[in-house]
Amino acid sequence: MKKRVSTKAKRRFCALSCLLVFVISLFVGTIFQDWVQIVKNKQQLLSLTSQYEDLLSKEESLKSEVTKLHDTDYVARYAREKYMYSLPNEIIIKIPNSSN
Repeated sequence: MKKRVSTKAKRRFCALSCLLVFVISLFVGTIFQDWVQIVKNKQQLLSLTSQYEDLLSKEESLKSEVTKLHDTDYVARYAREKYMYSLPNEIIIKIPNSSN
């Protein structure tokens, strides 16, 4: 015996099917957006981690420079080399680099 499905039942089934497809597509879309955001966050984390490591090494070199600048002999030698200051009765001779 075949049972005939009423038009009302067909419409209800169609409506529920459409609703189910809509809800599933909404969930999939949300999950996809979250996944894309997670990937972007991971890339940003890698970038920021490398920047952090660079800044840490720069901080170490700056701390080293600060400790050196507390030494008066180093400051005097640095000023004489960098800015060509001289002591009284001292002649400065600049030798060009031979890196040509």
